[in-house]
Amino acid sequence: MKAGDALPALERTIQAADMVAYAGATWDWHRMHYDLVYLRDRGLHLPVVDGQMLGAFLAEQVQDSLGPAARLRRLRFRLTAMVFAGETVRVTGVVTAVDGERVTIEQWAAVADRVAATGVAEVALSSFPEASDE
Repeated sequence: MKAGDALPALERTIQAADMVAYAGATWDWHRMHYDLVYLRDRGLHLPVVDGQMLGAFLAEQVQDSLGPAARLRRLRFRLTAMVFAGETVRVTGVVTAVDGERVTIEQWAAVADRVAATGVAEVALSSFPEASDE
């Protein structure tokens, strides 16, 4: 792995059921994630995806791409646009630095040509001893 290497993209279409499951797991029941009347009164047409879900996708991309030896040490991200129920998020990332076992990755979560979040992941890579049969 070297600077400039791209991570495989991660794509997720977020349906209402996904949003309800995430809200249940995080105890975030804000009305903007499910209440259509509340949303309409605020000029929104669909439920808004919880921004922390985008952070979870950034973390998932790193872990899926680098495997079980990767330990996400820090993930900083900034939300830049809303994502709505039914939209497909595509997470991309590129390695920007490798220093021994430390890897830095810049990431983007986009819906079509709209960037919804940007982030930087700092990962520690380590080797695990092979499991023995004894």
